[in-house]
Amino acid sequence: MSFASLLDGRGLAKRLQLLRQKRYLAYGIAIAAVAIATLIRLASDKYLPGGLPFITYFGAVAAATLLGGFWPGTAAVLLSALVAWFVFLPPPLQFVLTGSQVLALFFFILFSMLLVAIITALNHAIDRSMTLEQSLEAEIERCRRAERDSRRLAAIVESSDDAIIAKDLNGIITSWNKGAERLYGYTAEEVVGQPVIILIPPDRRDEEPAILARLRRGERIDHYETVRQHKDGTMIDVSLTVSPIMESDGTIIGASKIARDISERKRAAEQKDVLIKEMSHRVKNAFAVMGGVVAISARSAATPEAMAREIQARLAALTRAHDLTRPGLIDSQTEIGKTMSFHALVRAIFAPFLESEVSERLTIEGPDLPIAEKSVTGLALLIHELTTNAVKCGCLSSASGSVRLELSVNDGQLAARWVEAGGPVLNGAPQHQGFGSVLARRIVTGQFGGQLLYDWKPEGLVVSVSVPVERLTN
Repeated sequence: MSFASLLDGRGLAKRLQLLRQKRYLAYGIAIAAVAIATLIRLASDKYLPGGLPFITYFGAVAAATLLGGFWPGTAAVLLSALVAWFVFLPPPLQFVLTGSQVLALFFFILFSMLLVAIITALNHAIDRSMTLEQSLEAEIERCRRAERDSRRLAAIVESSDDAIIAKDLNGIITSWNKGAERLYGYTAEEVVGQPVIILIPPDRRDEEPAILARLRRGERIDHYETVRQHKDGTMIDVSLTVSPIMESDGTIIGASKIARDISERKRAAEQKDVLIKEMSHRVKNAFAVMGGVVAISARSAATPEAMAREIQARLAALTRAHDLTRPGLIDSQTEIGKTMSFHALVRAIFAPFLESEVSERLTIEGPDLPIAEKSVTGLALLIHELTTNAVKCGCLSSASGSVRLELSVNDGQLAARWVEAGGPVLNGAPQHQGFGSVLARRIVTGQFGGQLLYDWKPEGLVVSVSVPVERLTN
C-alpha cells in the first residue's frame, strides 16, 4: 500500500467519523440504504429464487452501520425485516407469516444484528486507532517543538557571554558552556563530573553546602555577589544567580548557576572610592600644609612684607610639587611628560617647606637614580605624603626638625630610609591608620612591588622602603 493511499484511508476514516456524529443524517442514510436495497431486490426478482427475500438487505444494513453507527444499523435491520416481510414474503403485501417464514425472519434479524455488531466493533476500532494516531501525532509534534526549543535554548546557553553551569544536588558539575570556559579557564572536558568546589576559594567553601541544603528544601536563592577562583588560581569577582532544575513532576534534581564577571565594576568602584578618599585627604592636608608654610615663613621673615613674599614663593613651590602628584594613584599609567632624578624629585616636593635650597632640614645620602616617567607620579605621591605628615605633626612642625633620606642599591633593590629628627617626642604608632598611610602602602606594594615599614621611635619616625630598581627606572 502506497503512502498516498494510507493518507486517503485516514481521510476516509475521519470523514466517516464526522458523518456518524450527525445523527439525523445517519438515520436518513439508513432509510435510503433500505430503499435502494428494496429497489435492487425488486429489479432482480426474476433472477433470484423466492426463498431469498433478504439477500439485498445485508448490504443496506452494512452500509447503514458503517456510515451511521450501531443505532442507524439496528434501524436498518428492523426496517429491512419489515419491508421484506410485507413485499417479498408470500402472500405479498400482507402481514401474514407461516412458521418457516417466522424462522427465516428471525435468522435474518439475528445475522443482521451480528453484522451490525461486527461493523460497530470495527467502527470503534477505527475510532480508537484514529484517536491514538491523533494523540501520537500530537505527541510527536510536542516532542519536535520540545526538541526545537531545547536546541534553541542550548544555542542560547552555549553562545552566552555569561558562565552558565549546571550541577546536581551533590554539587557535581553536569554542564559547562563556553562562557564558563572563558570566565574560569577550564574546558568542559576538564570539569564535567568534578565537584563545583574547585571553583570556590578555600575561605568560601562554606557557601556551597548552604546553597545545596536550601535547594533540597526548595527554597529560593536570591542573587548575590561573591568571589570565585580561576584555573590559574587568581580570584574573580562574580555576580551569581542560582535557579533550581526540576523534573516535570516538580522534583528538584539540581541547580543552574549563571555567573557574570564583575571584576571591572568592582575595580571601578574601588578606584572611585580611593579617588574620593584621596580628594578628601588632599583637601585636609592642604589646610595643614598651609599652616606649616605660614609657620616656617614667619620664622625666617623680618617684616610682614618679607613674610608675604616668602609665603607666595612657598605656595608657588607647593603648586609645582602638586603638579607632580596631580595624576594620582587612580591611573598609574599616566605620563606627565617629565624626566627627573630621585634627588631632584625629593627637593622639588620639599621646596615649599625649606628656608633655602641648601637648608640643613633635608639631607639626601646615596646614589641619584633617574626616575622613569611612569614612575614619577607614584613616587611623588609617596614622598609628598611623608613630607606633609612631617609638616603637620612630625619633625618639620618644629623649627629644629630635619629629615635625612638614605639611599642604597643592592642586588637590583633600592633601599630608602626616611629618618626624622628634632621633632616632637613620639609615643608609639597611631591607633588609627589614616588614608595617607593606606595610599603610601598601596603605591609601594601595588605599583612598585616593594615593601614599606614604619618604625615609630620616640626621637622620630623612621620609614624603610625597598623596591626593585627596574620598577623606578624602566
